[in-house]
Amino acid sequence: MKIVEKDFRISTKSRNQMIDITGQVGSAVSQSGITDGDVIVYCPHTTAAITINENADPSVPHDILLTLAELIPQYRAGYRHSEGNSDAHCKSSLIGCSERILIKDETLALGTWQGVFFCEFDGPRSRKVMVQIRGE
Repeated sequence: MKIVEKDFRISTKSRNQMIDITGQVGSAVSQSGITDGDVIVYCPHTTAAITINENADPSVPHDILLTLAELIPQYRAGYRHSEGNSDAHCKSSLIGCSERILIKDETLALGTWQGVFFCEFDGPRSRKVMVQIRGE
């Protein structure tokens, strides 16, 4: 089994933001030389996340962020974490820090409307995304 690892940086511009990183992940897969296998996209930050969702309509990321803000408000009585970003930690845990995607014929095996998103919950910041590609 061949394993290829690649990192890239994301610069976020808002406190809460979803950035489509499908192109960067797809490029890493193309450059790896791996035809079939899988790729893990991982976020090594406790206030950010990785998810797969629709990337054709920009209203979808907006609606996801709106729903998360309603479910987990930035300021809430009872938060104890002193940095003021408890909501970001909760959102990150809810969404998750990684996604695993199959690779078929050197391409991400995503559905027609699916894309890979980096989710920022404590920006703006400079962030790192780690990609591990495995296959033959």
